[in-house]
Amino acid sequence: MIRIGLTGSIGMGKSTVLQMFADLGAATWDADAAVHRLYEKDGAAVEPLKELFPDAIIDGAVDRAALAKIVLADTQALAKLEALVHPLVAEDREAFMLAAAAAGEDAVVLDIPLLFENGTEKFFDVTVVVSAPSEVQRSRVLARPGMSEEKFNAILRLQTPDEEKRQCADYVIDTGAPLDETRAQVRLAYSEILKRVSEA
Repeated sequence: MIRIGLTGSIGMGKSTVLQMFADLGAATWDADAAVHRLYEKDGAAVEPLKELFPDAIIDGAVDRAALAKIVLADTQALAKLEALVHPLVAEDREAFMLAAAAAGEDAVVLDIPLLFENGTEKFFDVTVVVSAPSEVQRSRVLARPGMSEEKFNAILRLQTPDEEKRQCADYVIDTGAPLDETRAQVRLAYSEILKRVSEA
């Protein structure tokens, strides 16, 4: 089973490209969706986060906007959050990998937002970076509810620059192009990756 690590900075279109891989038959895992599961009512992260950041818990669930407001301005708070949440996300990811292996999947695609930042790329056979021109990225992100220039810039500071990610990747998918062109890039990359599996 070949392990494909998918990443890209905020607003680059990772979720769209992940869905394109899924449409081609790949088993896919989304880190952000895993965090949503952990943060929802009765999620595994709610009670421990309640002790650290009680103001971020609303109606028995983690309010992501409230939590972001707390941690983006405080590096120590962010470190505490990551120390708590990252192992829980890793457990979710491992459970997915075990299930995929048991199902006999040829390839899995995992959406890992901080793939290079956390040194996680070494656990993957192939890395794919999703990228778009900076003006496209900015307009996408600033169109999101509750987003501001300040918050956007704070998130960017935590992420490896797009240019560096592109240089580190085995494949780069351009989402600044029309959707059909992006889909064609994904199809080509995936067929090449699967070809490697069949030749191995």
